Amino acid sequence: MTNETALRLQIIDVAKKMYERDFISGIAGNISVRLARNAILLTPSGTNKADLSPEDLLVVDLQGNCISGDAACRPSSEMPMHLEAYRQRLDVGAVVHAHPITCVAMSLVGISLAPPYIPEALVLLGPIATTPYATPSSTENRDAIAGLIHNHDAIILAHHGTLTVGRDLGEAYGRLEVLEHTARTVALAHQLGTPHELTEDAVNKLLEMRERMGLAHPDESNLSLRIAAEIERLASGFTGW
Repeated sequence: MTNETALRLQIIDVAKKMYERDFISGIAGNISVRLARNAILLTPSGTNKADLSPEDLLVVDLQGNCISGDAACRPSSEMPMHLEAYRQRLDVGAVVHAHPITCVAMSLVGISLAPPYIPEALVLLGPIATTPYATPSSTENRDAIAGLIHNHDAIILAHHGTLTVGRDLGEAYGRLEVLEHTARTVALAHQLGTPHELTEDAVNKLLEMRERMGLAHPDESNLSLRIAAEIERLASGFTGW
């Protein structure tokens, strides 16, 4: 089995998991993996991810040109977001865009996941950003993540969905699971009362753990300061949602 064949099968497996676990519905969502420095394997547009076959996947370069696929070669309409992630970060080997219900619901009411509430989320995801609203299936989404993707592995697209990246597809998809589980937990906490953030000392220890585990990337040198700045920005009346 070639590496590309294995990656095609992995994308199909992850796509079915996303559909079965309610992270996507209908023809929504898209997945890509890096095949080479200037080429990615990408899900096509207009296809239910639960019904994909390995042969449906397309190969495109980082300029968005089709290298191989069917005659129509219609890559996902969210391809510009994927390409932006790969262009900015050579460490990214896979990108997953989904519509997890709790993450989207929290963005609808302006509840951010930026504050450090859950230790595992901080270690596995790093800081979680939420973009202002951008029109789906347009270059607006690419522009919305352009200033964030260089130092975020998990991004919530307001009113729309999520974007998670990883060194491989397993990591990118795993981050989607952690992100939605974190959102569900924080949403429940808000129903029960006022969630309490982790202390600065606890945050610093967790960030050290993230670095020891090899999960941090170079742009995270001032991560604790950026988390604090994000919380201050939200408290000052951010109106991006």
